[in-house]
Formats: sequence, structure tokens, C-alpha cells
Amino acid sequence: MSSSQHSTTLRRLALSVLQPGFVGTEAPDWVLRDIGDGLASVVLFSRNIVSPEQVARLTERLRAENPDLVVAIDEEAGDVTRIESGTGSTRPGNLALGTVDDTGLTEAVAADLGGQLRAAGVSLDYAPSADVNSNPDNPIIGVRSFGSDPAVVSRHTAAWIRGLQSSGVAACAKHFPGHGDVAVDSHHDLPVYGADREEIAAQALPPFRAALDAGVRAVMSGHLLVPAYDPGLPATLSRRILIDLLRGELAFDGLIVSDAIEMGAVSGPHGIGGAAVKAVAAGVDAVCVGGESAEESTARLLTDALVDAVVRGDLAEERLAEAAYRVRSFADWSAGLRRAASAGSADGDIGFVAARRALRLTGAVGTALPLSAPPHVVELVPATNLAIGKETPWGVAGPLSERLPGTTSVRLRPQDLGAPDAALETRALGAAVGRPLVVVTRDAPRHAWMSRALADLTTARPDAIVVEMGLPGSAAPGAVQIFTHGASTASGVAAAEVLAGGR
Repeated sequence: MSSSQHSTTLRRLALSVLQPGFVGTEAPDWVLRDIGDGLASVVLFSRNIVSPEQVARLTERLRAENPDLVVAIDEEAGDVTRIESGTGSTRPGNLALGTVDDTGLTEAVAADLGGQLRAAGVSLDYAPSADVNSNPDNPIIGVRSFGSDPAVVSRHTAAWIRGLQSSGVAACAKHFPGHGDVAVDSHHDLPVYGADREEIAAQALPPFRAALDAGVRAVMSGHLLVPAYDPGLPATLSRRILIDLLRGELAFDGLIVSDAIEMGAVSGPHGIGGAAVKAVAAGVDAVCVGGESAEESTARLLTDALVDAVVRGDLAEERLAEAAYRVRSFADWSAGLRRAASAGSADGDIGFVAARRALRLTGAVGTALPLSAPPHVVELVPATNLAIGKETPWGVAGPLSERLPGTTSVRLRPQDLGAPDAALETRALGAAVGRPLVVVTRDAPRHAWMSRALADLTTARPDAIVVEMGLPGSAAPGAVQIFTHGASTASGVAAAEVLAGGR
């Protein structure tokens, strides 16, 4: 083989292990060219989506270059939604489903989502989160987990995978070996999971074993340091975790996908190109990139980094070829899964049914609900992690105003609440004089400013009704508390229905 032929072969191999994102609602020329040159996967984010019909046109155009192209999406339902990023998800997320604890319901919700994704041309969903949220201060997982009990998370992870794949869309269990017991957001820095191997085996690994038993063929690595297995390298860059643990001990022979390689936990120390090379060398088969870095130049940088690493001897050509083979095998399998599934009919109400069943109420429900008049709604708004689209609406004020005309609302952020908290006096309490007051929070126990504001509001108005749309904490004062276990549109509608009385 001549050097130019070898270079072309290496470039095709390098392209085939990338799963890049891109900007725009139509296929860019560079993506189409790269598919022709060997790119085997792309990933969609909310910036690529206007409607399911538009996504179907986009994926059809992409697959004109390669019928078996893997089209991935980061769609968890609940708080992390792409296909419904502009309106909020009509399906609740994992914590709501785990709270109901009906695996048949979880399977049905995932099958419904799978039907929508398959119709849009998606073949791989980076979901479900199989993380056990054992640390309530976790800034990145929270309501994205089915719960804090490994047994609950395991059975719902399996049910979600069965449901999604029954509709012809491949699932991807994430974030291996478990991102639930950390206190740092890996988008920015490197979290550490400090448990010993015995605790990891009991707490974090059971949902991944359940995922494998349920037939999952893709697993996403997490950007977290697990010293019990590797004190020096995060999971995405660790052969001890990806090869010895996942491939060896758990006997997984499917596709290993990296979490977004541009995230600070791995790109910070190594650069984005260096992180990609180290990930593939460690056992990653497909490098996800483009959540934040979606330019053609990034795809070029990573392709060149992989090729140059082989030429230098830093990455074995056999390892790159093996990764490319696993991508091709997965593409063949997922294409067959897509073709074999029947179109089916989506149950447009199943998400709302699930969200209603996930509501939990405490306090004087019988006397305080339904509301006797249109309320004033105060929504306390935290900064969210980068997994959650900033454009995705959430809350209760919108759906409640549709059911109780005359409802008013205000959204307050920490910067609005300077001493002596004049905003609470004027925009919250003052606007609610003589009317019911509804206070909406999102992970109040995790945000000191929000907990203080909530305490001040309920002290001044003990009759206030509190709607918590994040992780439930200890009971707060107030006439009634409504826990939705997530901030999806479906969950907001379910809470509004209870407040207004009836559907």
C-alpha cells in the first residue's frame, strides 16, 4: 500500500469513529462530504431541530449519503430534551418514572418516545441515564436518574431500554461506571467517585448489568475519576475501566461511546484532540463531539489528531481499526433494528398520564386545593447544567394561566434578590395580596438562595402552595407541597391540573 493510500485509509478510519454534531437545520456540505469519506455517525442537538418533520427531512438527506448512517440524539425526555426543546418534553423524566415505580409504564413511555424518534430518522438515543443518584448534591444528574436505590434504577433502566428498542431506536446506557455519587459537574471540571470496589459493585454497577441483560448495545463512558479502578485517568480515558471492567468483568461487547469529548473534565488537561486520542486508545469506539464545539474545524482537528497519533505510534492502528469495526457492526445492527420495528401509533397522552401518576402532595390538600381564585405564581429560577437546554421552557405559570385566566407570575433569579430582598416584597408578596400564592422551586435544597427565598415567602404567607420541580427535599412550610419529580412540560401541566382542579 502506498503512503497516500495508507493516509486515506487512516483518515477513513478516523472519520468513522467520530460522532460529530453540527450547526443548522439542514445538512452542511462538510458533513455530507465527510459521510462520503467514511463518517459513520452524527449527533443531533436542539439547534438542529425545528419539528419532527423537519428532522425527518434532515436525516433523509444525511442517509442519502449512507443508508446505515448512525443518527444519534441526546434525548432523555424530562428535563433533558432535544426533540421537544422548544416546547418542553411531553414526557416526564427518569425520577418521575422511578417514583411511580411501574416498569410497564416506563417501558410504554420509552416506546412512545422511540416511535417519535424513529419517525424522525433517529437510530441511536444517548439514553437512559443508568446513574444511581446517591448524592443529593449532585449538580449534573439529579432528576435525570430513576432514583437513589440501585434496585429501582436497575429495573427501570432495563424497562426503558426494552421500550425504546421495541420501537426501533437503539438505547445507550450512561454514564459508565456511574455518575450519581459526585459533587462536580463534568462539563467544567473532573468529578471524583471515591467509593471502593465493593461499594461500586453494589451501588453503581447493577443498573449497567441490568442494561446489558436488557439488550443494550451501546454504553457511554462518564468523565469522572474512579480511584478504586484508576487513580490517574477518568473513565473515558481509562483502559482499566473500559477494557478490564466493562469489557472484561461485565462482558460487554457492544459500542463504547464517549461523553462529549470537549467537556472540561477531559479536554481541560489534554486538549480536545489529545482527549480523543487517549479515549480511543483506552477503548472508546465512538467519540461524541459537538455539543459545544460543532464546527467543521473541530471535526478536522479530531480527524487529524487521530491520524497523527497513529503515525507517531501513540495510537495503535489496530485499535483504531477495531473501533471502526465496532462502529460498523453497531450501524448494521441499529439499521436492522430500525427496519424491523413497525411504525406503530404514538400514544400522545402516555407522558401526561405518567406525569400525573408521579405527583406527590403533602399538607392540607383537601382545604387548599383546588385554588379558589387565579393566583400569583412566583417561580424561583436556578442556573441549570449544560445538559439542559437553556431554551427549554419549564414551570407552572404557563399551563396554570391557561386553566385559570387572570393568573399572574414573576420569575426571580438570585441576582434579583439583593438585600433587603426588595423583589420578594414587591414582585412576589406585594403582587399576591388578597390572592392565592404559588411558589415554584427547582432543586431548592441544592440552592441556598432559593431555600432562603422560599422560607421568607412561606413565613410571610403560610397559606402559600409550594411546587418543587426538582429533587424533593425535606418538607418546607406552606399549606400544600406538590412534588413533580422533574421540570418537563408534562410535569408542569400535571401540577397545574391539580392546582386548578381537573384537567
